[in-house]
Amino acid sequence: MKKLKLDKIGSAAKGANVRTDVYLGDTILSSAGSVLAGRVLNDKTVYNQMENRQGRMVRLKSGDIIAGVLGERHALHGYEGIVPDSIEVGDCLHLLNLGGVVGKCTSFNPDVGPPFEIEVLGQVLHFPYLGKRIGEPAHVQLNAIPECEEKTEIPPLIAVMGTCMNSGKTMAACEIIHGLTKAGKRVGAAKVTGVALQRDVLNMRDYGATAALSFMDAGIVSTAADTAAQVTRRLISHLCRSNPEVIVLEFGDGIMGEYGVQSILTDEHLPSYFGCVVLCANDPAGAWGAVRFLEQINISTQIVSGPVTDNEVGRRFVVDTLGLKAANALISPQKLHKHVSEELRLNAAA
Repeated sequence: MKKLKLDKIGSAAKGANVRTDVYLGDTILSSAGSVLAGRVLNDKTVYNQMENRQGRMVRLKSGDIIAGVLGERHALHGYEGIVPDSIEVGDCLHLLNLGGVVGKCTSFNPDVGPPFEIEVLGQVLHFPYLGKRIGEPAHVQLNAIPECEEKTEIPPLIAVMGTCMNSGKTMAACEIIHGLTKAGKRVGAAKVTGVALQRDVLNMRDYGATAALSFMDAGIVSTAADTAAQVTRRLISHLCRSNPEVIVLEFGDGIMGEYGVQSILTDEHLPSYFGCVVLCANDPAGAWGAVRFLEQINISTQIVSGPVTDNEVGRRFVVDTLGLKAANALISPQKLHKHVSEELRLNAAA
């Protein structure tokens, strides 16, 4: 066991209560959620920041000593990576996302370039036994919200989903939260799928959510088909404790991605609480395909947003061809809020 001073701590490690001065062990717990210390080995000119515990983006430089969290990522516009079966001190891993998720990169998008290389320095330890110098591997499950009894009374859920990452979901979700809040509603919010990053949940709070959570709060680094629905139910149950009148759910990645969105959409109970479905799409073909796919699993789309609605060409396609409402969160947030409110009233009347 050795003592080390960290330069930067990734936001993904927030749940493990990692401090700047840490003790390291030589035996690495090679599983998602385990917290490691590592040295940055290279410099980058793009995708060269990391979100810290406060949610602020900090620049990474060669030589920085950081705390990161083991996890997987499967991003079309970013990195794909896995957690190796075994890890030893001195191994070279990679920084897979802005939140400080670390793993073995298996492929990357040219837009973000090769990832940061991270030399493994050791397993970050925590000391659960008062007065004893017995260190246990630090893990993001340490402060995860507990399982709780599912609520029988659940307010309407506004499901904001997309064809892919970077399709405008977070902006749409935030503008919906803002509009409903200004209309006097108590709004809860959650990011239910994706890979660890605080930014979206912090934005939800900034836009007026009375309570906002993400899968990170449930001790999950990145969601998958076997975790997403269970985590979503847990987040909803905890949000209901603040007595929201409506809950906005943002589904990270796309409806056909690898973060478990489909397992939520095909869950036996969750879709029955959808009071409104907002689909964000980049182009007409994506919007058409997503709407048709959702129809196949008995989910109706009410509103289309995202880049496909950036101008009249796309909005006309949504209205005339798809027969749906179109509203752009950047250009006409009031219209988006109006459409959502109308759908909630129709749902309540039904």
